[in-house]
Amino acid sequence: MRHAGREGGLLVFYGGTFDPIHNGHLAIARCAAQELQVPVRLMPAADPPHRAPPGADAQTRAAMLERAVADDPALRVDRRELERARRLPGVPSWTVDTLRELRAEQGPQRPLALLMGADSLLGLPTWHEWESLLPLAHIVVADRPGSALEDGLPEPLASHLRQAWANGPEVLAALPAGRVWRLRQPLQGESATAVRALIASGGNWRPLVPAAVAAYIQARGLYGCPSTQ
Repeated sequence: MRHAGREGGLLVFYGGTFDPIHNGHLAIARCAAQELQVPVRLMPAADPPHRAPPGADAQTRAAMLERAVADDPALRVDRRELERARRLPGVPSWTVDTLRELRAEQGPQRPLALLMGADSLLGLPTWHEWESLLPLAHIVVADRPGSALEDGLPEPLASHLRQAWANGPEVLAALPAGRVWRLRQPLQGESATAVRALIASGGNWRPLVPAAVAAYIQARGLYGCPSTQ
């Protein structure tokens, strides 16, 4: 990859619960890595401090991520939100705090980008301190064909992003933050909710996740899967 080893190059982070990581997640990450010519760092979210995790706990989700990306040099796992939750138990793990931590580490000029799906972008006004995100990092939105983005953004999101749209990925490497780029990627129907439901009901879920992840889920008896241990 063109910028993978370049000091000060673009850093791309893809956050989520990944509960479990599935082929749709990986398709988005690989598409971004190819288009941007840098590795993508998948960043599992910490467990919610005041309720049980919906499926697997954070360390288990991270272990599945490690297995999913083990043979792909374009993808990496970043455990910083898990480590922060360990240091600060009970404190919510806000994305804006993660970006501030990254900005403090990397300095004001290092290009940073946050990869997310179209649904996440549309829900951005519900995020904690959402208007502070773009000054800290670019946003790369995986825009599937037929997504709600085709109909335009609702206010106040439309106004907030109106001057931020980038014409091409090269802009992201040239500026530290502040731009939004639409990543076109093939439509895939997987969702973590659907995968968990298929596992619990005994459906055909294995083709939807990497083989190493399927083996881990079955060995641990996760999501209601009969354990092989």
